[in-house]
Amino acid sequence: MKFLLLPVAALLTLSAANAQTWNVDKSHSRVGFTVTHLLLSEVDGNFKTFDAKITSAKEDLSDAVIELTADVNSINTDSERRDGHLKSPDFFDAAKFPTLTFKSTSFKKVEGKKYKLTGDLTMHGVTKPVTLDAFVTGPVKMKGMGGKEQEKVGLKLNGTIKRTDFGVGTPGGTTVSEEVELKAAGEFAKQAAQ
Repeated sequence: MKFLLLPVAALLTLSAANAQTWNVDKSHSRVGFTVTHLLLSEVDGNFKTFDAKITSAKEDLSDAVIELTADVNSINTDSERRDGHLKSPDFFDAAKFPTLTFKSTSFKKVEGKKYKLTGDLTMHGVTKPVTLDAFVTGPVKMKGMGGKEQEKVGLKLNGTIKRTDFGVGTPGGTTVSEEVELKAAGEFAKQAAQ
C-alpha cells in the first residue's frame, strides 16, 4: 500500500508544480449583474472592486479552477441612493457580509470555446452551487507595454441565479426581480513561473 501511495503523491505534487496562474487585468474586465425593475426595465450594476484568477496545469485551460472575490461595498448601479439601499440590511447587508466569492468545482467543455462552469457562490453568508455558461478566447501571445511578450486569455461568464436563494431581499414583489443575471468578462495574463 505504501508503494502505491508514493507514486500517487508524486503525481499530485508534479501536477501542482506545473499549474499556471492567470491573473485578471482589472482595467479590461468587469463583474456585473442585471435585474428587472417594476417588471418594466432592466437595471445594470457592477462591482468596482474585485479580483479574479485562473489556475490551470493544461495549456488549453480545460482543467481550469476559477476564483473570484468582489467587494459588496463597491456596488455601482449609477444611483448613489439605490447603491446605498442595496448595501443595507434590506439586500446585501454589506456591513455584515462585505465580500462575495466564487470558486469553481468543474469546468467542462461543451464544444469549441464554450464551457459549463460550476462552482460555489457565497453571498450574504449563504453558499450555493451555481452553473454558468463560459466562453474562452485564446490563449494568445502578444507584446504588451514596454515590448514584453505576454500570454493572455479572455473569459466571459453569464448565468442566472435567484437572489432570495441567498437571502438577498424579500421574496416576491415586483420592485426587483428575484432572478438576477450574472455577467462577467475578463482578460487574464499568464504569470511567469516562480
